[in-house]
Amino acid sequence: MYRVVLIDDERLIVEGLRKVVKWGDYACEVVATAEDAVQGAAVIREVRPHILFTDIRMPGDDGLTMLAGLRSEFPDMQVIVLTGYRDFRYAQEAIRLGVTRFLLKPSKMDEIHEALRTAVDHLGRTAQEEEKEQQSQHSGSFLVRQAMSYMEKHYAEKLTLQDVADACYVSQWHLSKLLNKHTESSFYDILNTVRINAARELLRDPKLKIGEIAELVGYTDTAHFARVFKKLVGMNANEYRNSL
Repeated sequence: MYRVVLIDDERLIVEGLRKVVKWGDYACEVVATAEDAVQGAAVIREVRPHILFTDIRMPGDDGLTMLAGLRSEFPDMQVIVLTGYRDFRYAQEAIRLGVTRFLLKPSKMDEIHEALRTAVDHLGRTAQEEEKEQQSQHSGSFLVRQAMSYMEKHYAEKLTLQDVADACYVSQWHLSKLLNKHTESSFYDILNTVRINAARELLRDPKLKIGEIAELVGYTDTAHFARVFKKLVGMNANEYRNSL
């Protein structure tokens, strides 16, 4: 039996799909449901479904980031999107990320059945390796951009790999692998670079002390900040300030 997960913040839609679709006719079984992207990502890692029906425009969640995370971490999982968000560019990006079908709400039952048949058909045959590699590359690049953007917005906080992975709806192990593959750098090397670049800008303000700048860019230990700054810039913070 193929395992199916349903994710939607509208409970009526989840229950309607669960009850109305004759899953057994497609050798499928609904094994779990979720109401948001965070809960859904946890459920998916637990039950590892073959097929996912999901809304990607849920309150508080970045649907495309969730979708990229799922496609990158679970490339063989068939994803069918059900959404009321009518934006052509959004749909295009979802398709590039490798969704099986992109359906607009309210969806007709024949559309849902066709999507399910297609997903089962894809599972029953070997996917084209070239196509899978392209989709994986696109999903990975999308996620790395999202991770970098998140770090640039939150570098002043006590930021961990787990924090960024959660924001990208992937495991920290998978995000670490993607960062190394696409940037040839580790998470902490990237974070240090982002923080030191921010510090270089702040050093233009003579009113700010070095210790204050270290704290503003996320370092609680001024000595550690000094070591990282010199390693990345080639001179200490005072020398850099005097060179401006």
